[in-house]
Amino acid sequence: VQVVESGGNLVQPGGSLRLSCAASGFTFSRYGMSWYRQAPGKERELVATISSYSGSTNYADSVKGRFTISKDNAKITGYLQMNSLKSEDTAVYYCVVHISGHDYWGQGTQVTVSS
Repeated sequence: VQVVESGGNLVQPGGSLRLSCAASGFTFSRYGMSWYRQAPGKERELVATISSYSGSTNYADSVKGRFTISKDNAKITGYLQMNSLKSEDTAVYYCVVHISGHDYWGQGTQVTVSS
């Protein structure tokens, strides 16, 4: 299973970005997905998650109302829409695909929020 994130960039405070997570190498139609982030000198933080069956979502308090996680099962691709970005959102963002009790991580994509 391969997981590849894209969409990271430099953006000004208040701006928006959409991260993508493309997964391949499996045939399961049901999979869960999560986004984590890690800022310099800080521990890795769970940002958002979407379940495999119901599609229910959960968010860290720090991003509620600003970030939206979604996935397209047909394309085996997930997304993290990030709005109203703040400097404290600066981090490397990682996508994790959950399949039958196994977790597959991507390599990460850098998001920098700065004026």
